[in-house]
Amino acid sequence: MTAIPFAKMHGTRNDFIVIDTRERSIPHLAAFARRWCDRHSGVGADGVLTIERSVIADARMRVINADGSEAEMCGNGIRCVARYLAEAGALDRLAIETLAGVRETAIESREEAWRIRVAMGATQIERGTLAYPDATVVRVGNPHVVLFVDALEGVDLAAIAGRIAGEPTFADGANVHLAVVEADCVRVRHFERGVGETQACGTGAVAVAAATRMRDLLSTPMRVEVPGGTLAVDFDARGEATLIGPALRVFDGVLHDDVA
Repeated sequence: MTAIPFAKMHGTRNDFIVIDTRERSIPHLAAFARRWCDRHSGVGADGVLTIERSVIADARMRVINADGSEAEMCGNGIRCVARYLAEAGALDRLAIETLAGVRETAIESREEAWRIRVAMGATQIERGTLAYPDATVVRVGNPHVVLFVDALEGVDLAAIAGRIAGEPTFADGANVHLAVVEADCVRVRHFERGVGETQACGTGAVAVAAATRMRDLLSTPMRVEVPGGTLAVDFDARGEATLIGPALRVFDGVLHDDVA
């Protein structure tokens, strides 16, 4: 058995097992994530975040979902990685490589939950799915489907997500979000591919804000209320998004795993 240090972290209760693999990689990462993300027999998490070396940025982040699949980007996870690296001695401003490209992070506050800004880049908005013509498809490095509804409660989000995931447009699945626009914010429920319903989705919050902005329903900066807390999304003159939210370190530990 190999001892693997880790940190349990979360951003608005979207929780992760964070592991620094710059000195020692973990083979069979999909199986590793399935084992340790299990909330009954493992640590319990929505996914595993590994920190790797990068030749084009300060570090590289990989996002392995609880089912072992890999996501292109994670807006809540990258804030956790930025905090992890900062607490290990890195600068407050970092460039972090992801499958969706390099993202810039900046720590705005180190008080308690911390507050970290992420440059999320431009969003790409497409027409709705065949199953839900009124849906808004938004790509934030990964695919999202936003459905505006009258109420978040009493809706079978898993069933909707399953129907959308079966469409040819989303060969690798999609993250699905229900949104209710109020006077001063937008409230959201998230269903993430490879995980299920989660307390928050950072890229999903950006997708919802982009769809809300496109419909001219709210101005920015926009407050996005998710089950796990509050996120803020803003857009610059070029339409590039910024995500702002907390990153909490819950505890540190050591996993004993046969990673060979």
